[in-house]
Amino acid sequence: MARWRGKRWTFGPGTRLVVALLAALGAGAGSASAVPAGAAPPLSIAVQGSTLVDGSHQVVQLRGVDEESTEYWCQFTYSWASGYSAYNLADEAQEIATWHANAVRVPLNEDCWLGINGEPSLKGDTAAGYRAAIEAFVKDLNAQGMYAILDLHWSGDGTAKADGQRQMPDDHSVAFWKSVAAAFKTNPAVLFDVFNEPTGLTAGQTTDDMALPVSWSCWRKGGCPVSNSPLGQGLASSTNTYAAVGVQALVNAIRAAGADQPIMIGGLNSANDLTSWLANEPKDTLSPPQLVASYHNYEGSTCASASCWNTTISSVAAEVPVVTGEFGQFSCPNPGFDTTWMDWADAHGVSYLAWSFANTGTLTCKSSGYAPYLLQSNLTTPEATNGTQVYNHLTSFPAPPG
Repeated sequence: MARWRGKRWTFGPGTRLVVALLAALGAGAGSASAVPAGAAPPLSIAVQGSTLVDGSHQVVQLRGVDEESTEYWCQFTYSWASGYSAYNLADEAQEIATWHANAVRVPLNEDCWLGINGEPSLKGDTAAGYRAAIEAFVKDLNAQGMYAILDLHWSGDGTAKADGQRQMPDDHSVAFWKSVAAAFKTNPAVLFDVFNEPTGLTAGQTTDDMALPVSWSCWRKGGCPVSNSPLGQGLASSTNTYAAVGVQALVNAIRAAGADQPIMIGGLNSANDLTSWLANEPKDTLSPPQLVASYHNYEGSTCASASCWNTTISSVAAEVPVVTGEFGQFSCPNPGFDTTWMDWADAHGVSYLAWSFANTGTLTCKSSGYAPYLLQSNLTTPEATNGTQVYNHLTSFPAPPG
């Protein structure tokens, strides 16, 4: 979750992983930590009814964090110039593992992966280098006993650079998922999150000056005009639009590549609205279907209360697995939002990943309107109040075998 607020982005200037990825590229980015002899069996995950299960058919609840930076480190100079040169990919995975996370969501950049529109644009990097760095990080996460969720986070239609979040998938998104799915189709410890936060006005929602209308039908099938400006960078313009690509096309692309892993699909209103998700659920060629509802839950959003969770979220979770791809609180006055959500999710079998394993250089909890971060500037100490809540909750569970 990264949006333009006034004259500032709400993501941080960089994290350890950014320099780690660059270091990996310089070293060929081809090696990753191997699973030691005698360790737990390789990770595997699949949908079974309304739950996620491992290779032994034991229920899996994903609990973890989002790793911000992989969506923009290949593009913006300030995203990696943070001086964290002492870390590498294995260190990053090991640090997250100390929080007892069993899953990490890895945001991706459409252009950097495909090598289009002049991206990647930093220090002579290439699409092959970007892909190799992501693949190495996924292997390191798996070696630490953690599942990896690959998320299409930044995109842009046509010749527009993938320099932020857009409303809906675009004309490059099908090719992106065919390529990503082909690269990871033999890794059973990976899930695919087809589009970070589908966004558009639907019935009953208040005016959003960053988005044009998107019906649930368009969410599934595509075709409606949406803004080609990054979300948060001004009014949605009817003259700068593209025809949305529906999520069904992305599911089809992943399956056409031969990948059979679970596919996460976020609802509308920045993945906070799941009211019509079941009624418009895409078709999966696999039997049983391997589809998961992705839900984003931030303090102050439309569905951020127990009343909404007890109706909408629980009803969806009764039919398909629900993974909270992102959650967090924005302000200090409500210090218990994160814990309240995780407790509810635990009681209802809902998975969750906190945004984000990063730091903006500010040691206190963020003011209203700023994205939550989990770490202090030393990059190891949980930051109050988001980080302390998430750290204390995750470490109350056993560490995953790795």
